[in-house]
Amino acid sequence: MSAYPRFFSQPFRYLRWAAIEKPAIFYSIVIGSAGPVLIVTVPPIRTRLGDPRRPEIPLTYPIPTSPRKPLDGYDDE
Repeated sequence: MSAYPRFFSQPFRYLRWAAIEKPAIFYSIVIGSAGPVLIVTVPPIRTRLGDPRRPEIPLTYPIPTSPRKPLDGYDDE
């Protein structure tokens, strides 16, 4: 018999053991597994609280329709 409980046969006992014996690993896994849940739940909550979606960042720069002024100075000829 091993000194620590097996995860698949007794998952809650194993989680209790891991929280006591190896807290850094246990809590880093708990916090890391909360990330995908937050990706799904946070945007609707923010919208309900009045924070609308941001406008998309433009991927191109708008080209002006006016004619360009010729450059003068800087020894251009």
